[in-house]
Amino acid sequence: GTVFISGLRMALAAALGLGIAGMVTRGLARPVRRLLAGTNVIEGGALDVIIPVTSGDEIGRLTEAFNRMAIELKAKERIRATFGKYIDPRIVQGLIDRPDLNRAEGERRVMTILFCDLKGFTSLSEGLTPTALVNVINRYLTLGSTPVREHGGIIDKYIGDAIMAFWGPPFCATQDQARHACLAALEQIEAVTRLSSELPELLGITRGLPQMSVRIGIATGEVVVGDIGSDVTKSYTVMGDTVNLASRLEGANKIYGSHVLVNEQAALMAEDVLELREIDAILVVGKTEPQRVYEVLGRKGQVPPARLALRDRFAAGLEAYRRRQWDVARAEFAQCRDDNGPDAAAGVFLERIEHFAAHAPQSDWNGVWSLTSK
Repeated sequence: GTVFISGLRMALAAALGLGIAGMVTRGLARPVRRLLAGTNVIEGGALDVIIPVTSGDEIGRLTEAFNRMAIELKAKERIRATFGKYIDPRIVQGLIDRPDLNRAEGERRVMTILFCDLKGFTSLSEGLTPTALVNVINRYLTLGSTPVREHGGIIDKYIGDAIMAFWGPPFCATQDQARHACLAALEQIEAVTRLSSELPELLGITRGLPQMSVRIGIATGEVVVGDIGSDVTKSYTVMGDTVNLASRLEGANKIYGSHVLVNEQAALMAEDVLELREIDAILVVGKTEPQRVYEVLGRKGQVPPARLALRDRFAAGLEAYRRRQWDVARAEFAQCRDDNGPDAAAGVFLERIEHFAAHAPQSDWNGVWSLTSK
């Protein structure tokens, strides 16, 4: 009898143990099966799956980690869908790596904006067939865009024969952005020189071809950056006074006979690798604070001595001009010339000096020139 009772107890204990084990197994198996099903759904491309968390144990924490992974994958896929067809894959990766800098509602950030416009294209395009015109503009945009991408910039848009680009986090370190923009600008100038040499082959003609060059404006400052557009079409772009200033500086090259003009903040951030000269202090329409403007002369060590000597003489003339020392300024600017002849920017100041010598400026005049045209 005792043996029977002991055996019965062992049988009941074994049955109870098996029952409890079965319940535990089923409790573990259900969430594991849900995780496996969720994995299969994600593998199939559907990223909206969220698995309910039913416990606080290791399985529950694993489920929470799975849900976080699904949310992150969905965010990354949204970025790829939004940007992948339009911009360099490296830029898409930059947005994925730094989701904190990809806020759809936009934010203020210091960035560097570049506008590049092709001079001489209008007169060239008037005599071209549509096919020839498209070939030339596509070749120009390719040559002009390559330096931007190689220096970590983003092509924001093409506006006819103009290129708008920008630099800044997460695509380019904040302290490097202006330097990269200016170096890209110098390479854009070289690219258009290359385009001019290719025109005879591209067009099949050798006579009557205009001399092509670029005008570039660069400004560093605060902008609003984010997904901007309508409910059906958006783009990752920048807006604000800095963007407008870069566009104005591009146009101001017409006044000074220059190729690349930058604002003071960009100049200070790039002066370690570039030779620059201050060319004026301007006030653009709609702003109350004047902007000191600098011309990019070239990379350090690559600017001819005559050009550097011209810069020093121009600086002396500019200082005398701001002190209203018209005779001294006139003498300095009159000697501003290099191997290519008289300096166009100095000629601008000589004209102003003649005007001020005859019509003295007001007592609060501080040497700032109002830039009224684009």
